[in-house]
Amino acid sequence: MLRPGLAAGLAALLAGCAGGDTTAPAAPAGLTAQAGSATSVHVMWDAAAAADGVANYQVFQDGRLVRDLPAEKTMTDITGLAPQTSYTFTVRARDAAGNTSAPSAAARTATPAAAAEDRRPPTAPDRTEARADGPRTVTLSWSAATDDTGVTAYDVYQAGIRIHTAGPAETSTPLTDLQPDTAYTFTVRARDGADNSSPDGPPAAVTTPPSAEQGPQTAPAGFTATPSPGAVDLAWTAPGTGRPTEAYELHVNGRPVTVIQFGAGAVPAREARHRLTVTEPPGTVWELRLRARLPDGTWGAFSERRRIVLAG
Repeated sequence: MLRPGLAAGLAALLAGCAGGDTTAPAAPAGLTAQAGSATSVHVMWDAAAAADGVANYQVFQDGRLVRDLPAEKTMTDITGLAPQTSYTFTVRARDAAGNTSAPSAAARTATPAAAAEDRRPPTAPDRTEARADGPRTVTLSWSAATDDTGVTAYDVYQAGIRIHTAGPAETSTPLTDLQPDTAYTFTVRARDGADNSSPDGPPAAVTTPPSAEQGPQTAPAGFTATPSPGAVDLAWTAPGTGRPTEAYELHVNGRPVTVIQFGAGAVPAREARHRLTVTEPPGTVWELRLRARLPDGTWGAFSERRRIVLAG
């Protein structure tokens, strides 16, 4: 029988010889925590580099695991909290081999006091401005909103998708990981301690300047469409934007016909497949192409076109 120390050393040696992945991802960066109401906190962080191969994130509240999220999720709302209470959050990244990163830097926040029967939303910010600071960064600013119980957060939207949450004392924020030479329209909503959201403030339009650097390819690669009776089987490789892609827009004969949405836990990191049910008669000619919704809420470049004839 091997002594315990020798057995552990032999196991490590065998694992190394087998080429097992024992390298942990880097700790998540950019963690922030903002109280969204008297009983909820919005936690968000930067996406890991694609090379880290992160499969999921673990969110800890005061050292206790409270969320286990797929890799495409880099923000979450922690609910069921106590009013007027301080909380500390950290996040760990875990790869497909089960290697877990060190915890991120801690983010601390405190929930405000509860407001009984608060059904009145804050006013909308009456001014929103956006300034391009470079091909991939915009500074967004807005006027402060008012609320009878106090604003607790500002939510930034792009194309109807919330992409950032700022604290109640903030009236500007940098927005990063944008696309060069792209037109954006941002809006801001104020939120109070009862999670009442204001209407959108006025839209702020801005176009990022072009970049001489080659950015990530945003078009799905290797797009194929294979007809079969009553269906078309689609397959493609997800674009390498640094985050898994949840939604794709399918165009048929030059028109958008559907959005293919992958649910939590089912988002493909690389190879994606989808079966499209069709009711058109056999012999119908389709020209298809696909594009991905990017992390900034915009649509990426189109895939190559594929021409098919529906099967009978």
